[in-house]
Amino acid sequence: MDLKRTQLLLLFFAFLCARVRKLNGDSIPRCIPIERNALLGFKEGLKDPSNRLSSWVGDDCCTWKGVACDNQTGHVVKLDLRNPSCFEYYPPNNTWCLGGELRPSLLGLKYLNYLDLSMNNFGGIRIPEFMGSFRQLKYLNLSRAYMRGLIPYQLGNLSSLQYLDLSHNYYYYGDNFKVSYGFLIIDNAIWISRLSSLRYLNMMDVQFREGAHWLQALNMLPSIVEVCLRDCGINTIPLSLPHVNFTSLSVLDLSWNSINSMILGWLFNISSLEYLDLNGNFINSTIPGWLFNISSLEYLDLSYNFFRGIIPPAIKNLASLKALDLSDNQFLEGKIPIVLEGLCKLRYLGLSGINISKNLHELDKVFTGCIKNSLETLELADT
Repeated sequence: MDLKRTQLLLLFFAFLCARVRKLNGDSIPRCIPIERNALLGFKEGLKDPSNRLSSWVGDDCCTWKGVACDNQTGHVVKLDLRNPSCFEYYPPNNTWCLGGELRPSLLGLKYLNYLDLSMNNFGGIRIPEFMGSFRQLKYLNLSRAYMRGLIPYQLGNLSSLQYLDLSHNYYYYGDNFKVSYGFLIIDNAIWISRLSSLRYLNMMDVQFREGAHWLQALNMLPSIVEVCLRDCGINTIPLSLPHVNFTSLSVLDLSWNSINSMILGWLFNISSLEYLDLNGNFINSTIPGWLFNISSLEYLDLSYNFFRGIIPPAIKNLASLKALDLSDNQFLEGKIPIVLEGLCKLRYLGLSGINISKNLHELDKVFTGCIKNSLETLELADT
């Protein structure tokens, strides 16, 4: 009996010791040597003028700046080398910028799910094809990293990716007398359709070549929530789609392109849409009444286009609207719709630069409704 009791006490004591070691961090896995070597190989290709990676010494890469490991396995799961110091757009001369080359030794991080190289200056290099080999990657941010050239279709292999930001990648070079610009380019966007888990996509300033099939690609992403294709050189958009699949879409920014077609009927089928920005295009048509039947809209910007005719009375249907900008559509005319009075959540109303009535009595009627309690900004310059 005493022997059995002694054995139980020894087992209990061993259990307590194990718990104490775990609480002290003794049992947490440390950096895996092959992954440490992968990081060091990647570092060798980088230019680091401000010595940001000075902590990348010693055996435990899990303690290195910008590196995070899984607490259970010790595998490197996150690499965040975003420039911590803001810099001006032109030029990227901030000394905190990393540069150099992106070496494939990074492929040794087979469990990487987060990679951020944004706000650095890689001097106009191309995105390497091996970037498409991180099958567990969920977050990829290469924005403002000063890369250019064709985006490799291998990125379409990132089937776990939920967040992709390639925005603001333009590189200019030359002297003071002649400057050339290099952009990221997409010639065929079908590879995007294979990003089946994608929820956020920002390709602002990426140049889409004619026939890139970007809309067809996006329409095959059932989970996509936010899309920014601002200033991408897009000039034509299909007016219809056989079937609208991206029904989770909440934010769509197509501003500052060269779109010249009438507003797209397929937008009406996206009942989840809350933010729509079409400003800075060449749309030359009346404002279709069905646009104001997307009752979920909170932000609508149609400014700097060539819309003509009157502001449709159906605008009253946008009960959730918080911001509406119709400014600088010089062919819009008529009266300020009295039905605006019922937009009880509207905070911003832009009516500058359009040919509408300047009758203050009509404007006074608008403010007899609940809009007077919500509106914070009213733009009427040059009307």
